[in-house]
Amino acid sequence: MIAFSLSPGQAHDAPAGRELLGTLKPPEPGMGLVMDRAYEGDETRQLALDLGFTPVVPPRKTRVHPWSYDKTLYRQRNEIERLFRRLKGFRRIFSRFDKLDVMFTAFIQFAFITDMLTSGVDPIPWTPDLFGERSPRWEERDRRTHRSSESRW
Repeated sequence: MIAFSLSPGQAHDAPAGRELLGTLKPPEPGMGLVMDRAYEGDETRQLALDLGFTPVVPPRKTRVHPWSYDKTLYRQRNEIERLFRRLKGFRRIFSRFDKLDVMFTAFIQFAFITDMLTSGVDPIPWTPDLFGERSPRWEERDRRTHRSSESRW
């Protein structure tokens, strides 16, 4: 799930992040919320717990009572960082040409969609219970790109 909101450039991200968390639907039980260390404050972690998320953020080294976290899941945070790097490839985003927030937000959504379509991510996840061995969407994509099933897997 990806959610975003715009905040003033001079404001800290944590208050805007807490506000954004409050707008999300209740998560599935045990769903991890991967956060940067900037969000490891007590208020943000407690809000995530109250909403039903499992916060995945390492404690700062100066914490008197550090907590444990899923280190394997936290390592996957690099995928989020890589997404931001790909979004910055859109000149219109990194230089903020749009004066209106609504236009800027619309272009960010367009960039997300473009990134998803060009990255080869299947928007409908593959589930063996529904489709058997492989998703029909992957079969169609293989036919269009003239790739064999063996080269994909």
